[in-house]
Amino acid sequence: MPKAQPLAIPAASPRLLATAAGFTTIMLLLAYLVAFDQGTISQSGMYLHELMHDGRHLLGVPCH
Repeated sequence: MPKAQPLAIPAASPRLLATAAGFTTIMLLLAYLVAFDQGTISQSGMYLHELMHDGRHLLGVPCH
């Protein structure tokens, strides 16, 4: 019976991991701003809420 060979797992480069982490962070921040921010980020008013208002409705996220 042939001996089983170990699987070689490719290593991810640090540059690729940093790029993926940065992209993920940006996407999570954008998702928060579009879906959940109700004026918390913009302390002086509801500027972000109004800016993202149509996007909320297009994505089906309630905001009222």
